[in-house]
Amino acid sequence: MAAGEAVAAGEAARADFARHWQAEFPGEPAPRMELGSVRAMERELERCRRHLRRLQRALAEERFKVGYLEAALARVPLPPPPAVPAGPRPPPSPTGGPEGSSPEGGSRGSSDAEDASSADFNYGADEYDAEGNEEPKALPEGSETMPYIDESPTMSPQLSARGQESGDGVSPTPTDGLGPGPAMEEEEEAIGYLDKVLEDEDDSEPGTPTSPGSPFSAGEKGERDAGKGLEMRKLVLSGFLASEEIYINQLEALLLASQLGVYKAFVDNYKIALETAEKCSQSNYQFQKISEELKVKGPKDSKESHTSVTMEALLYKPIDRVTRSTLVLHDLLKHTPADHPDYPLLQDALRISQNFLSSINEDIDPRRTAVTTPKGETRQLVKDGFLVELSEGSRKLRHVFLFTDVLLCAKLKKTAVGKHQQYDCKWYVPLADLVFPSPEESEHCPQVHVIPDHELEDMKMKISAIKSEVQKEKANKGQSRAIERLKKKMFENEFWLLLNSPAIPFRIHNRNGKSYLFLLSSDYERSEWREAIQKLQKKDLQAFVLSSVELQVLTGSCFKLRTVHNIPVTSNKDDDESPGLYGFLHVIVHSAKGFKQSANLYCTLEVDSFGYFVSKAKTRVFRDTTEPQWNEEFEIELEGSQSLRILCYEKCYDKTKLNKDNNEIVDKIMGKGQIQLDPQAVQTKNWHMDVIEMNGIKVEFSMKFTSRDMSLKRTPSKKQTGVFGVKISVVTKRERSKVPYIVRQCIEEVEKRGIEEVGIYRISGVATDIQALKAVFDANNKDILVMLSDMDINAIAGTLKLYFRELPEPLLTDRLYPAFMEGIALSDPAAKENCMMHLLRSLPDPNLITFLFLLEHLKRVAEKEPINKMSLHNLATVFGPTLLRPSEVESKGHLTLASDIWSHDVMAQVQVLLYYLQHPPISFTELKRNTLYFSTDV
Repeated sequence: MAAGEAVAAGEAARADFARHWQAEFPGEPAPRMELGSVRAMERELERCRRHLRRLQRALAEERFKVGYLEAALARVPLPPPPAVPAGPRPPPSPTGGPEGSSPEGGSRGSSDAEDASSADFNYGADEYDAEGNEEPKALPEGSETMPYIDESPTMSPQLSARGQESGDGVSPTPTDGLGPGPAMEEEEEAIGYLDKVLEDEDDSEPGTPTSPGSPFSAGEKGERDAGKGLEMRKLVLSGFLASEEIYINQLEALLLASQLGVYKAFVDNYKIALETAEKCSQSNYQFQKISEELKVKGPKDSKESHTSVTMEALLYKPIDRVTRSTLVLHDLLKHTPADHPDYPLLQDALRISQNFLSSINEDIDPRRTAVTTPKGETRQLVKDGFLVELSEGSRKLRHVFLFTDVLLCAKLKKTAVGKHQQYDCKWYVPLADLVFPSPEESEHCPQVHVIPDHELEDMKMKISAIKSEVQKEKANKGQSRAIERLKKKMFENEFWLLLNSPAIPFRIHNRNGKSYLFLLSSDYERSEWREAIQKLQKKDLQAFVLSSVELQVLTGSCFKLRTVHNIPVTSNKDDDESPGLYGFLHVIVHSAKGFKQSANLYCTLEVDSFGYFVSKAKTRVFRDTTEPQWNEEFEIELEGSQSLRILCYEKCYDKTKLNKDNNEIVDKIMGKGQIQLDPQAVQTKNWHMDVIEMNGIKVEFSMKFTSRDMSLKRTPSKKQTGVFGVKISVVTKRERSKVPYIVRQCIEEVEKRGIEEVGIYRISGVATDIQALKAVFDANNKDILVMLSDMDINAIAGTLKLYFRELPEPLLTDRLYPAFMEGIALSDPAAKENCMMHLLRSLPDPNLITFLFLLEHLKRVAEKEPINKMSLHNLATVFGPTLLRPSEVESKGHLTLASDIWSHDVMAQVQVLLYYLQHPPISFTELKRNTLYFSTDV
């Protein structure tokens, strides 16, 4: 069995290697490698290293051949060159100039490194010129030169048109073992020297005619033949040297990947280098002074030949060049025709550069998210994300970037197709000037326009309906254009939801200017931003003002530094990404410990839904304790959820701590934590126990998941003596009542003390309390009324919903369900009115009377919407599926898709109940008195 597993693992590893190989070398078959075990991989690695050493040796041998040929050419007996007369010298050969001069005509020595670093392109941290129009500048005499650090991620000399002409290649490092080096320059100078000698020989031979028409003597003919022979020999040797140069370049390309390791070693050592430099500065004043003002060559367009930078900025330049070089190569490739001879070379260079870049970016590290300020300090990106800003009374989606010393709010510019996306800075606040106003200090702002919940729910329904259409199109292999059109519509709807859902205020203030207000959907997120900013503010920060150029540079860096690339909507997800969980998550919050002093403590639970987090449940407040024991169970509906967040609060009863942005008392967050909802771990019948550690506090909880189709089963109770799971006609007959006792008592209690409760019927009650009430009602206990008066009102509301949900047949019956679906779809108002009223008359009396009793209660709840935030539409959303969803037998095929929470059927169920809620009062007597028969055929 173990051998079989090893073989399978080896095959999987080989397939993975082949996939990566094809990505690197399209069309080239992947070599077979033994990858079945760690030992086998080590052997393969050693073999590859040996092969690489052989290639290095071959390169050394070729260099030896070049040196030998140079020496052989030097021994060829040639006439001494004539004295060069005074005056202008002839131009050097295109392939190289006389020894001791550079192709640019400047002096070698100090200018060599500068010219090499500026050849073709300038990848410096200051700027780069995509056209390659940089003019090298010689340093003034006596000035120091900085050590040469090449700025290109590739080293093939053939990458540059100028390199092909002059023989100057782009070298990855200044080491002798890489690049064309002096040997190649000497080869080219030898060829140029032969050209010069042959030209001078033709001009200086005795008897050579001065005019084209002069006749040749017999002696001259022999000398001319000798010259032709020498020229032929020169051509042969030139061809041989050219082929050797190409071969060397190919070998160098093979060695490139290993040599980039040297650069990576610098990158990996960057943090240690910074720490070492800082320690040296602290211990040695002279070193500190030197490191604060290092002289380096100034930018090409600067009037100053030198400029001063700090050692920290200088150490960072090679790090920044990795990204810049890749961007330059990308631009080069974009503007190079596919049939150009350099195109495949640029492709290889870009591939190698990108692979190298990804290898050093595998772990998110400050070096990846850093930019250099004009003063040379490293400004690092700490956090970024999309937030909704309330600007001039309207909601705007912003991308907010938190750097080590500044908070920057930006908007993504609209760009033409094919153009690089850029950010436009809306405002920034230095962290030294940023303050969080306390509730009592917060200035009053105009009332935030809150989108009614029913509009948000409507949009969720639309989004889910479009999702269903997309899935059906894919299942039926529909046209890609139709799918793209649906996805575009879904993105627009999700974007609207993302923009209009957040309602939790997050205000920041610039002590020198105005305030800014963000709206968030999650208190967890607000706490994250606040804590990240306050942590940075503990450092010694200085106030500053950015110039327009500095602001432009900082804003320009945001695009490459950002860690959040897409707006958090599901339509941005790839098809192979997890769609999340759909159904019900049962969570028991057991206890917490780790509090240093007694407090009034409670927890809230948040889950993500439609791209943002929402609060779903809240425990009761456990008073004056360091170890609260809640042991409360909640049932949370999941809509594509992937994460669960738990926040622990200290309850504040001080009414002076009122947030003027939303008139709510601000409780103190003691800790927060988040876990991923792994479908494999959660989808079990047993409870899964876990602990979240947060800021020294440990919260213990258990959870289990029930898929939607399982949780919506209407299973008849085996015990017909109770009320849950028993037909409503059986219960009313037994009780000799028109409306079941449980319905009457729960509604009476809600109207007595819960009708003004925010989110009544929407917020989950404690599951353990609901189960306790269920048991009491099933047993017909005499203490029901006492228990109801002491129970949390959300638990009572939850018990009423559970009763209707567990009826073996929906309140509006399975038999009439298809007719309700057809009736609500009618477009003619009169026909719809007749049909919907007739359907009510067709219900059994216990069902009809109970429905009308509940209907009037829900209307009274909706009258308190300004206080309880529960509109008719919200109530229809909560109760519609509960009162209409068919029993299991009838609903087969209705919930075939995991994400079909808001399917067309569910939308129609909501619309049916909403129709009756919006209808004028309906009297049971009036309905029965009207004996006209209205056909339900539609």
